[in-house]
Parts: sequence; C-alpha cells; structure tokens
Amino acid sequence: MNILLLIIILLAVLIVVVAYNMHQENQYRQKIRSQFGHADSDALLNASHRSTRDGQTFAETGKRLRHSPAQPETQTPAPAESNPPKPAAPQTQPENPKTESPQAKPTKQPAENSAAQTAHNEISITLSEKPEFQAAEPEISVTLAPAQPAAKPKTNPNQSELQFDRAEQQPKRETPFARIINSVAEAAETRKPLVSLASLENSDLQWFDKRFDYMSYIALYEPKELNVIPRLSGSHRFQIIGCTLDGRFQAAEPIPGVAYQAFVIGLQAISRSGLAGEEELEHFAQQSRQFAEKMNGIASTTHTGDFLEAARPLDELCARVDQTIAIHLVARSNVSGNELRHTVEKAGFMLMHDGTFAYLGSDGDPKYTIAALDGSVFTEALLSNQPYKGFSMLFDITRVPSAEEDFNEFMNIAVKLSGELGLDLVDDQVRQLSTEWLKEVRTYVGARQTEMRRVGIEPNSPLAKRVFA
Repeated sequence: MNILLLIIILLAVLIVVVAYNMHQENQYRQKIRSQFGHADSDALLNASHRSTRDGQTFAETGKRLRHSPAQPETQTPAPAESNPPKPAAPQTQPENPKTESPQAKPTKQPAENSAAQTAHNEISITLSEKPEFQAAEPEISVTLAPAQPAAKPKTNPNQSELQFDRAEQQPKRETPFARIINSVAEAAETRKPLVSLASLENSDLQWFDKRFDYMSYIALYEPKELNVIPRLSGSHRFQIIGCTLDGRFQAAEPIPGVAYQAFVIGLQAISRSGLAGEEELEHFAQQSRQFAEKMNGIASTTHTGDFLEAARPLDELCARVDQTIAIHLVARSNVSGNELRHTVEKAGFMLMHDGTFAYLGSDGDPKYTIAALDGSVFTEALLSNQPYKGFSMLFDITRVPSAEEDFNEFMNIAVKLSGELGLDLVDDQVRQLSTEWLKEVRTYVGARQTEMRRVGIEPNSPLAKRVFA
C-alpha cells in the first residue's frame, strides 16, 4: 500500500508540473503575439538581409524582394511599419468590424494589387518559416524575372532581384571538396614512377628470353624493400629481378637495407610440363598487378594473345627435340652392388642425391646418367647389400653440347663398362646393338640439335637447361 500511495503522489506531482509548463507556454505565446501585432506585419522589414546567391544586401526600409513594374514600390505607404504598437490594440478590444481602422493593413493591399497586375511577367515563390517560439519570422522570397527584363522599370538601382538567368551567368564556385578532388587528380596525373615502364620493357636481361618467358614489368613510385618473395604462380617457375637505386639488376631477395625502384618478373611458360594456358597467364598478370599495388607501383604485362601465338610453335619444337637416348647394360646373371659402384666410379661417374650416377661435364653439370633398370634409386645401403641385373645409360639430347663427339664418347664408355662387368648392350626391345643402329642414333641426335640451334637454343646452354630442366 505504501508503494502504491507513493506512485500516486509522484503522478500527481508530474501532472501539476506539466500543467504549469503548459500555462507558462501559453502566456509566452500571447506575449509574443502582443509585441509583434497581427499576422500581416513583418518584423524583418527593417532588417538588412544578405542574399546567399550573389552576396548583395537589401536594406531599403519597407521594400520586399518582390518588385512590381506597374506601380513603383516607392509610392507604397507604410504607416503600419512606422508605428508597430498600433495594430496590437484591436486584439485587446472586443471583435467589432465597424470600429476597426481602415488603415490597419495599408501594406498588404498595394502588394496584392501589384502581384495581380504583374502575374504574367513574373512568378514569386515565398518560403515562410514561422516557428512557434521564435520572436522573428523569416521570410525568403525568390523572384523569377520576365523574359525581357529591359521592359521592366526599376525605381531603385541599388535594389537587386534574384533572377535565375543572372545566377546562371555567374561563374561556378569551386567548393572545398571539389578543390581537394581536383588536386588529387592533378597529383595523380603528374605523379611519375622512378623508372619508366617503356625502359623496362625494352631492357634485355640475361635471365629471360621473351619468347619463352611471359613478362611483367613493375615500376615503383618510391624505393621499397622486398620483405617477402610473392607467390605468383602455381605449376610454372618464375624469376623476380629487381632494379636497385643505382640502376643495377639483380635477383630480388628480401635483404634488409636493399631497396628497389623496379622489378622485372618472368614466368617460364614453356617447359617440360608443357605450354602454360591463357588462364594461367591471365592469373599471373593479375597477381603481378596486385603485387605492384602492394609495392606502390604500376605494372605492365605482355599481351597474352600475341605471346601464345609466338610460343606455340616453339613449344611444339621443344616437345620434338626433348628426347633421351637409352642404352641398357644387362647381366646374364646378377652383378653385386659393390662391384657395380666400383666400376662406374672408376669410369668417372658419381653417386648423386637423386639416386643416380652422373658423369659430369666441364661445367660441372651432369652430362650422362646411369639409372637402375627397374627405376629404383641407388643408395649406399642398397649398393652394399643388393645385387643388380644391370643398369641403363641415358643420353639427353638437349643437355649434351655436341651430338657427334659426345655420342661417340658416350658409346665408348658404355662398351668399356659392359666389358668390365660382363654385361650385354641392348636397346629398349632388349635387342643386341648393331653398328648400323648406332650410326642411325647418332644422325638422329645431330638432326634434333640442329633444330634447336635454328631457333636460338644452344644445346646445354643456360636456356636449354632451364627449358628442359
């Protein structure tokens, strides 16, 4: 019961407060109306207004923004404005139309007549905002001028009219936001990379061959360090060469303190895996552009269609010459692993990490290869404990410098090993090798290497090792 009584008391207090506020608000409204007279009087006639469109001031007493050509505005009497307290008197007296003064609205009558006379010459739009609790009632008038303003007399040259045609003739003002946008656009146009893309595209770098490598060129707007090597391809190899601040090209690496001003990236589109497709090249181009944006630069890539058109014939040639000649040395019985290793190492072969024996050339790269007949790998443990049925000697046409000389050397080593280990020389069909067969193979190897040289691929050259790796 105590809580309910407390709630009733609080509600009663709240109702009293609301009623008192409404009474005060009503008293304030009546006071404002008594000060400013009836609705026809304008409290802002004597105020000085500044137009927001052209910045001119309208300060003439008793003159509105509307202008009548038929009757000059200087002839309009304004007794109501000269003595504002008089219109307030009828509000306190009883309503009696006979006792009301005929001069209570002297300003409104001429204005209405003037507006009726000039309706065919101008359109007047008035936006009035009369809030409940404001002392001043702002009025904004916009006048549309007639088609021929020369025929309209003006009694006061200092008074201006807001005309749409005049506003259109004025130059457009540039806003602060527009100035910012324009300045950014101008800065983007005048912004230049540290190295031009044209100079990068015309560069001839030893790491690339533009017939085999799909190229991407990236020029930076400011020097940048390469923090991480980007992943730009899936199944095909690529190289990133960076241009340092002193203009040198080197393999780009994430080295602290080394900044680059440009990058040249080449995707090896022709390899033993085949020719890269159009989708793969477009994906690589997109990744290159993303890498350029991340490094604050711009990118340019080779035209995909033109590159593929020139690369397809090269890929067909590479597939034709990419062949390996195999000669098999087969034992009538088994040969121990230790004996096999001892014999081939004495002939100049070395056991490699990939499980084969390699005969190294003058450049240190494998020239001839020995592999197990069954495709298994040679290891230290297996060679010590396991016998073998023989092995295969492999001659890679693309990785041997001279067809005739090197093939003769290859056959001499094979004959020597077969004699020391008691093995038979056979071909893929396990047929004994004949002298005629060896001559045909030697001629075939020479023809394939001639095709390679015709298109600028020297056998066993860096390009050949990269394409046929």
